[in-house]
Amino acid sequence: MWLELQIFGFRALWSPYFLLFVLGLALLYFLITGPLRHKFGGEGQAKPSWAQQFFFYGGLLLLYAVKGAPVDLLSHIMLTAHMIQMAIYYIVFPIFIIKGIPTWLWEKIVYRPVVKPVLKFLSIPLISLLLFNVLFSLYHLPVVFDFSKTSQLAHTSISLIILVAAFIVWWPIMSPLKEFDRMSPLGKIFYIFANGVLITPACVLIIFADTTVYAAYTQDGAWLQAMALCVPTGVLQGLTPAISGPEMFSPMSPLEDQQLGGIFMKIMQEITYGIVLARVFFKWFTRESFKVDPLPANAGEQG
Repeated sequence: MWLELQIFGFRALWSPYFLLFVLGLALLYFLITGPLRHKFGGEGQAKPSWAQQFFFYGGLLLLYAVKGAPVDLLSHIMLTAHMIQMAIYYIVFPIFIIKGIPTWLWEKIVYRPVVKPVLKFLSIPLISLLLFNVLFSLYHLPVVFDFSKTSQLAHTSISLIILVAAFIVWWPIMSPLKEFDRMSPLGKIFYIFANGVLITPACVLIIFADTTVYAAYTQDGAWLQAMALCVPTGVLQGLTPAISGPEMFSPMSPLEDQQLGGIFMKIMQEITYGIVLARVFFKWFTRESFKVDPLPANAGEQG
């Protein structure tokens, strides 16, 4: 398959302009949290810890891996690749960025006249859960999904809106700002469970459908239109007579690919939520286990 994909060219496979954008974000993070932090309100603040740097730079690596590397091209050919991309982009990537940005910088971002009240409202647990999961489910309705593949504007706009919702859905349980960390550990556990339940319908639609549901992976015209989002127009026009459709590059039938994509999405979501759930639980358990029960009032009178 790798040799077959190379016909789309270096730009389609590796997205060099997007790579420059990601490297620019990495440089910006280094400067703002490092040598120039005094100019951004970080006077007296320490540099990010090694863990924070790992999460932020690791998040950028994930971002490029799924939106710039060959996975992005494959996501327009196979629904399985698309669902892997979505799982990392919307579920894993926000966690890494939230944990990678220092608290003082989050304060500068969040505590602004417009941002704070909007985020405070949207991060109410019920609202944040519904916001992300409803948007994610609507996106995977065939009519919306196929529309998102019709133009770069539609694709980018829808993608960014859901990404913002993805950050917000993690904020109530991962916010480094105490004002937004309002849920008890037990509440966070139920929150994660609810998140897993609400995302299930979108996966079920894909896994148990008897027929293929997305024209972008089955109809030649719609597929070529979707491919134009990542393949330069001149290259795609030159290849059009030689390629018949996504089945040329996939070892599976479109229906098998669709079902496997839904399964991958659900598995990756469950693994991620399971890790976060375990982290919340053991942090809660450890804190409770170190608490010392007070002695009874009459302890000194006994014996």
